[in-house]
Amino acid sequence: MSEELKDHYEKVYRYCYFRVHDRYTAEDLTQEAFLRYFAQNTYIHRGKKLAYLYTIAHNLCVDYYRKGGAAAAQEFTEEVSLTCRDGWEEWTSRLEDRVILKAAVDSLPKEQQEIIMLRYANELSVGEIAQICGLSRFAVYRREKEALRRLCKSLGGD
Repeated sequence: MSEELKDHYEKVYRYCYFRVHDRYTAEDLTQEAFLRYFAQNTYIHRGKKLAYLYTIAHNLCVDYYRKGGAAAAQEFTEEVSLTCRDGWEEWTSRLEDRVILKAAVDSLPKEQQEIIMLRYANELSVGEIAQICGLSRFAVYRREKEALRRLCKSLGGD
C-alpha cells in the first residue's frame, strides 16, 4: 500500500464511523473499502484515487443501511476513558462540548454534515471534497459556508 493511502486509512475510517456510528462496523467497512479499491486494478494507476476510495466507502455505508444495519447504528455510544490525564472536570466539560457540537452537526442536512466532516475531521481540501462529492469547488465552498453559518447560529455564536 502506498504511503499516501496509508495516511488516508484513518480518514476513511472516520468517514465510515461518521456514517454508521459503530466502531466495529466502521472498521469492517474501511477494510472492505480498501480491499475493493485494490481489487480494482485499473483505477489504482489513474488520477482521483482518493475520490474513488471515498466513493467505495460511501457505497459500502449505503449498502450497510440497506441491509438493516441502521437499527444497530442507532445505538451510538462513546467510550469513556477512566484514565483521563486532564482531570475529571475538564474531561466532562470537553465531553459536554463534543456532545453539543455533535448535536449541532446532526441538525444539519446530510450533504452539509458530510462536507463539514470531510473538511474539518478528515482535513481534506475543497478540491478533494469536490471530487469525492461530484460537486464544483464553488458548490463545496457555498455549502461549507452555509453549514458553518447554521452551526454558529445553533451554537449561539457569531
